[in-house]
Amino acid sequence: MTTLRIATRRSALATAQARAVAAAIEAAAPGVRTVLVFVSTEGDRDRATPLSGLGGAGVFTRAIQEAVLRGEADLAVHSLKDLPLDGPADLVLAAVFAREDGRDALVSRGGLRLADLPPGARIGSSSPRREFQVRALAAQLGRADLRIEPVRGNVPTRVRKAEAGKPDAVVLALAGLRRLGLESKASQVFTLDEILPAPGQGAIAIEAMAGSEAARHASAIDETSARAAVLAERAALGASGGGCHAAFAAHATVAGKRLRLRVRVPGAEGAPPCETEAEGPASDPEALGREAAGRLLSR
Repeated sequence: MTTLRIATRRSALATAQARAVAAAIEAAAPGVRTVLVFVSTEGDRDRATPLSGLGGAGVFTRAIQEAVLRGEADLAVHSLKDLPLDGPADLVLAAVFAREDGRDALVSRGGLRLADLPPGARIGSSSPRREFQVRALAAQLGRADLRIEPVRGNVPTRVRKAEAGKPDAVVLALAGLRRLGLESKASQVFTLDEILPAPGQGAIAIEAMAGSEAARHASAIDETSARAAVLAERAALGASGGGCHAAFAAHATVAGKRLRLRVRVPGAEGAPPCETEAEGPASDPEALGREAAGRLLSR
C-alpha cells in the first residue's frame, strides 16, 4: 500500500477540495491510500490585510508548495485561480481536476439581486477583477450609487457577513458555494457577459515533484479539456503581464478539438471594459492564450 500525503489549507473549501482529490486518486489507484497534511499559509494567518498588501501572488499557495519541496507532503492541492504563473521549477502541474461552473455569484441580505440592492449598498470584494466588472454592470443598471469595499474571510464567513448586512452583499465563486453545499445562498448567478471569471476559476490544481510517483498517480485524474481551457486562460494572463490577483478576466471552453477563449480587462477611465475573443485548436491552448492577449494589448 502506497501512502500519498496531500498538502492543503485548513479552510472548509480547501479541505473539501483536497478530500475530493484524495477520493478520486484512491478510486483510480486501489493500491494507494491518502492522508491530508494541513498547512497554514500567509493568507490564512493574516485575514485583515488586503491581498495586495500581502504581496499578492502566492499568499495562499507558497507554504503548501514548500511542504512538498521539503518532503513533508507528496501533493499540493490549490484552487487553481490562486496558483501563481511562475511556480517552483521542481514542481509540475500534475493534474487539473474537477472543474466546476466558473461563474461568479452574488450573496446578499434578503436574497436581493444586484439591481435591487438598497440605495448606497456596499458590495464586498477584494478582487480587482470582480470590482471593475461589478462597477461596469452597476453602471449599465443605472446603479452608480453602489459601492465596492474590501472583504476578507473564507467562503462561509463572507456568506455570514452578507446575510448580516456587513456588507450588504458579497461576490463569490459559484464553484466554492457548490462545493460547500451553499449554492442556495446565491441570490444571483452572473452570466459570462456580466462578469467573466478569473483564469482557472472553478478548477482544482494538483502539484507534485517532477517525475515523482505522486505526479504519476495524480495524472490519472487529470481532465484533458479542463487542462486545455486553464492553460489558455493562464497563458493569456501571462502574456498580458498580469498576475493571479490582476484585474484580468478569462474564460475558455472546449468543443471537440476547438478551443474558444474570451478575455476582458478594464477600459480606459470612464470607458466600458475591453474584451476580445480568439478561437483555435485545443491541442495548442497556450498559443491561443498568447494570441488573445496580443489582440487585447493591440486595442
